[in-house]
Amino acid sequence: MKHRFHQVDVFTATALRGNPLAVVHGAAGIDDSTMAAFARWTNLSETTFLLPPTDAGADYRVRIWTPSGELPFAGHPTLGSCWAWLAAGGTPRDAGVVVQQCEVGLVRVRRQGERLAFAAPPLRRTGPLEPALRTQIASALRIAETDIVQHQWVDNGPGWCAVMLPSAAQVLALQPDWRALGSLKLGVIGPHEAGHDAAFEVRAFFGNIEDPVTGSLNAGLAQWLIGADLAPAGYVAAQGTAMGRAGRVHLQAEGDTVWVGGDVTPCIAGEVDL
Repeated sequence: MKHRFHQVDVFTATALRGNPLAVVHGAAGIDDSTMAAFARWTNLSETTFLLPPTDAGADYRVRIWTPSGELPFAGHPTLGSCWAWLAAGGTPRDAGVVVQQCEVGLVRVRRQGERLAFAAPPLRRTGPLEPALRTQIASALRIAETDIVQHQWVDNGPGWCAVMLPSAAQVLALQPDWRALGSLKLGVIGPHEAGHDAAFEVRAFFGNIEDPVTGSLNAGLAQWLIGADLAPAGYVAAQGTAMGRAGRVHLQAEGDTVWVGGDVTPCIAGEVDL
């Protein structure tokens, strides 16, 4: 059966500089094995499938797949899927906010001009990293353990843990030992010098790969950093620099909510036969 299809670039206003996402529309009739096979075939970090909601409070439902399995939540698929749903004629019940249903629950997405932003879901796990884990991370990043100036669990579904290094330059210089990282999903952040267009540089490592731009990680980082007064209530994070990308994630705390925003740029539109 043919389905409408989009491929978009998320967290960038310039195509090929962000994090790509494949989106399949009208996916209610696609079984799990086909979803998994198509996600493996696209070989992108995530492929999403749009379905009618099963929760009365949602505008649409999304299932998020990586080449190795399904995720309960992810950031750039949330923004890219919302953009594709709107581009295909989706009309939210509330003109100002789209409500997405995914395994983690209902996620609000609002429009900020041409930019979309999602409300960061609650953290499932917080608190400092265990000493043995910090030692493992330092070894895997090939740095001294004293270079970890802050650390925290920032898990909002995927399982992220995070460390802060003294500078963005040190973050960009990292050459991790993938075997030592093991199964960790690790975010690393460091501050840029004054005058840079971004306050922080972020890198995300998991499954023997580096992710170009990671909405779920930046959501958790912002909740941690802003809540701990380690970052202002509004800031921009750069990610993907080490990979030749130029991702920009716009974070803003409003009351108890952290909004995670980014541009979405369309690259491919057509049909896929599944």
